[in-house]
Amino acid sequence: MSASAQSSDQPWDAVVIGAGQAGLSAAHHLRRRGVPTLVLDGNDAPGGAWQHRWDSLRMDGVHGVADLPGAPAPPRGPQRANEVLPAWFAAYEAEQGIEVVRPVRVTRVESEGELLRVRADDRSWLTRTLVNATGTWERPFVPTYPGQETFSGEQLHASGYRGAEAFRGRRVVVVGGGASAVQLLGEIAPVTDTLWVTRREPVWAGDTDEFDGTAIVRAVEERVVAGLPPASVVSVTGLRLRPQEQAAAARGAYERHPMFVRVEPDGVRMPDGTFEPADVILWATGFRPDVSHLAPLGLRSPLGGITLLPGPNGPQSATTAAADPRVQLVGYGPSASTIGGNRGGLAAAIAIVKHLRSAHPAGSGSPAGVA
Repeated sequence: MSASAQSSDQPWDAVVIGAGQAGLSAAHHLRRRGVPTLVLDGNDAPGGAWQHRWDSLRMDGVHGVADLPGAPAPPRGPQRANEVLPAWFAAYEAEQGIEVVRPVRVTRVESEGELLRVRADDRSWLTRTLVNATGTWERPFVPTYPGQETFSGEQLHASGYRGAEAFRGRRVVVVGGGASAVQLLGEIAPVTDTLWVTRREPVWAGDTDEFDGTAIVRAVEERVVAGLPPASVVSVTGLRLRPQEQAAAARGAYERHPMFVRVEPDGVRMPDGTFEPADVILWATGFRPDVSHLAPLGLRSPLGGITLLPGPNGPQSATTAAADPRVQLVGYGPSASTIGGNRGGLAAAIAIVKHLRSAHPAGSGSPAGVA
């Protein structure tokens, strides 16, 4: 690995933060366009967030993995997703010649004149443009409820789930109205007693409902273009039970209860005053975008989100930060899916080349690869 990849004041044309699906896609498309690109990744090994998923998640159970550019996704099957997909990512990095420095936890990105400085502990890199592809895995969200600190049992977020067997013989309260709650109940309810609680009534898709994917993603794009935080896709599509969740359904696991009002040492207090005993509270309450390192750039709008410019080629091409066109966000908002990450990666690469050419016209010291 080159010395400049480890830390240098020689500016790169592009730095990508994150080597998941979106980051690898962006790096691929940048390299194809001749843009010298460095990828920084916070994990010890390739695989993005997939390497942290629970062992019981099999390739048959993942919601869908899109192809990487030029590399078909692994087939479905009984293999563990946290082994198959990291191996696929690792092979892709090697075959594509994508230079990744890891583990690097980026702590701040600052503006230095025309350049951006990417800081990680005692190392830093300068770059003309930035692709942020950090996803959400490092920002699990757990709401606060009265008495939470008094609970004598186990509390964990879905990101810490490792399999249903750990809960056998213990009553589990599963909190959350999204797809992860439905999926985890499908595994846990067949082996132990569960209680499902949500703040709002879950939105179930009808048996004959057909998704208009473009309309769904367009709705997410409208939020980020307006400066609002991204909404979850499930809030638009509704929930469905998969075949592997039918056993849990037969046990009544998907009978929804209103959110408790207080946590007590041995359980939770419901709105009607009744008490529900619990040994475990599993917070399947989602994630937030991992973008705090971008705070010095002042990208957030007064409405709480990072405003993106409208996508020039469909909603998943909305990647450019309105407050700073040097910054692209991939895997954020409308590109927050595996197929969206791929499309967003292409859009980010195109936007970066356009920006570099505009900022450094040919003959005026233009960066390498974009003259």
